[in-house]
Amino acid sequence: MSYLVLARKWRPKKFDELAGQEHVVRALVNALNSGRVHHAFLFTGTRGVGKTTIARIFAKSLNCETGTGANPCGVCSTCKEIDEGRFVDLIEVDAASRTKVDDTRELLDNVQYSPARGKYKVYLIDEVHMLSTHSFNALLKTLEEPPPHVKFLLATTDPQKLPITVLSRCMQFNLKRLPQVLINKRMSEILQAEKISFEPDALRLIARSAEGSMRDALSLLDQAIAFGNGGLTAVDTRSMLGTIDNRQVSAIAFTLAQQQPKELMKLVAEMDEHAPDYRDVLAELAGLLQRIALLQAVPDLDFDDAEDSDVLKQLATAFSPEDIQLCYQIAITGRRDLDLAPDARGGFEMVLLRMVAFRNVSDSAGSSSGNTPAAARSTSSARPNAPSLVQSANSAAGISVDVTSSTAPFGKHFVSDSGNEWTALVARLNISGPTTQLAAHCSLQKREAGRLVLLLDSEGEHLRRPALEEKLRAALSAALNEDITLEFVSAEKAVTLDTPARRQQAAAADKLASAAQAIYEDPTVKQMADLFGATVKPDSIKPR
Repeated sequence: MSYLVLARKWRPKKFDELAGQEHVVRALVNALNSGRVHHAFLFTGTRGVGKTTIARIFAKSLNCETGTGANPCGVCSTCKEIDEGRFVDLIEVDAASRTKVDDTRELLDNVQYSPARGKYKVYLIDEVHMLSTHSFNALLKTLEEPPPHVKFLLATTDPQKLPITVLSRCMQFNLKRLPQVLINKRMSEILQAEKISFEPDALRLIARSAEGSMRDALSLLDQAIAFGNGGLTAVDTRSMLGTIDNRQVSAIAFTLAQQQPKELMKLVAEMDEHAPDYRDVLAELAGLLQRIALLQAVPDLDFDDAEDSDVLKQLATAFSPEDIQLCYQIAITGRRDLDLAPDARGGFEMVLLRMVAFRNVSDSAGSSSGNTPAAARSTSSARPNAPSLVQSANSAAGISVDVTSSTAPFGKHFVSDSGNEWTALVARLNISGPTTQLAAHCSLQKREAGRLVLLLDSEGEHLRRPALEEKLRAALSAALNEDITLEFVSAEKAVTLDTPARRQQAAAADKLASAAQAIYEDPTVKQMADLFGATVKPDSIKPR
């Protein structure tokens, strides 16, 4: 019983059947149709993106019995033999297994002879970067001045290893990784043609795991069909790939937003029953945080249908942009260091607890809340203008003195002033991200029943977007318990407005100045400067 795998059965046989790589196809089609065909082509790109497939279609276009052109017939004996890999004038060479100079010389000895059947003798050398230095030297002369009946098609996943003398003699085409949406669409078309039932979520999981390779995607698709006994479900596919349910990652993110360590540990315990790869879990979490950050920065950004937009929107409002950046950095750093942990689960738990701990420090900075962690309380109780011995030693060595704790994130932490109606009002609004920035760059010019006129400073002009204005209007309506109409008036550049943003900047500048004064006047710093000639780097000073 013979079975042809999907990657071979559905391999494109014409240029118009190729998925993606339009920039390469366009150049080759124009060259073939105009008759201006170079003698040597180099196709580069990661595995499974179509290098060899394009080379074979190109060989058919050159040798099709109906004539040279970009649309080979596909039915003549030449086209069929090339598709089946048995055309005598298409010489395919795996350079990884024929690296010796003798192999190359043996190959090139036959270049001078005319094609046996076709119009051109085509040499397709795959993984050409594996050739030895002597083999490249043997190939150079032929590449530079080949007989008119010979074409060279070179393919490689590592073009950096090719000598510049070879690169300069070839037309180079870099094939891109295929986007997940395109891979997903192609697999869907194949499964419909094969009359195989599938769940869209299963295809999205496979497309993501393929990492831009269509061949890898189709190989995984074959495996998933066998695993699911002729059908594809998200549950079976996730089990086969060893990936975790996105809902588990979303649950972790929601619990992180609520800063509940006990619930986080429960989620980890439930996840551990399925023996996940915690590196992959951290990668999924980092990916989710990255999509949340994008949504916060660009609220009207369209994600593909793989995303649960409602979940993303909820999470985008549950985190501040600063916390998202912090958690993302902790996630990718934790993933890198996971192998150093005593065990994978423990390392993963520490990454999550680190996110909670640092967010607590960030939230409590500059406040005397009872929720301040012990480490933060002990730090704040220390004399603020006394750097540690290590910091002083670093300063003596020319290393920047960084007396820092997390500063309060810009957002709802505006300077409160009972005399400023707009600042107090903005502090009450349920907004985040760019919407908060828009509000912070405004000053209240006029307030009437059901109408607010806001004066927008020049630094906030780039935030004038309908989606953000509507979010601000809705938040104001909710805070004031009435339907509000907003009107924005742009201030001249020379005008300095009293906005929450400028108040925050002024407060930050004052804190920085106080911190700098404390550092420069500190006896320890003065002593290190006198004894070792140490200097304080101003850029390293940050306020508590």
